[in-house]
Amino acid sequence: MSEHQTSHQTSVLRKLSAIGDPLTEILSPLALLALRLPTALVFWFSARTKVEGWNIFDITDSQPFLFEYEYGLPFPTFTAHVTAIAEHVLAILVIVGLFTRLGALGLLVMTAVIQTFIYTSFEVWWNIHMWWAVTMFAVVALGPGRLSVDHLIFGRQT
Repeated sequence: MSEHQTSHQTSVLRKLSAIGDPLTEILSPLALLALRLPTALVFWFSARTKVEGWNIFDITDSQPFLFEYEYGLPFPTFTAHVTAIAEHVLAILVIVGLFTRLGALGLLVMTAVIQTFIYTSFEVWWNIHMWWAVTMFAVVALGPGRLSVDHLIFGRQT
């Protein structure tokens, strides 16, 4: 192969590779938003089932019972309160993209706790929790993107 042919092939490959740059620029903010929303919404909807009305401190009467007898967790009333508050706050942080990495890390830890202590089967891990963990890990690693309050306030993907 001649030097000219090698140079031409390299040039063509660079041009093909460069096509991805504008796509990345356009799609990255949407992709990062798409990573944030599904898992955060799962936690948000779970949180809404734990409280009466819009007061995130007012858990339903069934929550302590559930946490004690269904989940087998210690301090069921306290744990139910903390869980309801954490699910609400962390989900909102991730959804709007405010202190996003912290919120995603919190949901990642909650996922690990749920998998370790509540729904421990491999099937649950494989079908549900692994996806929550992967998306929240990606958000922790990559940040929220430009479609976030973090970007508006801090001008970067904190």
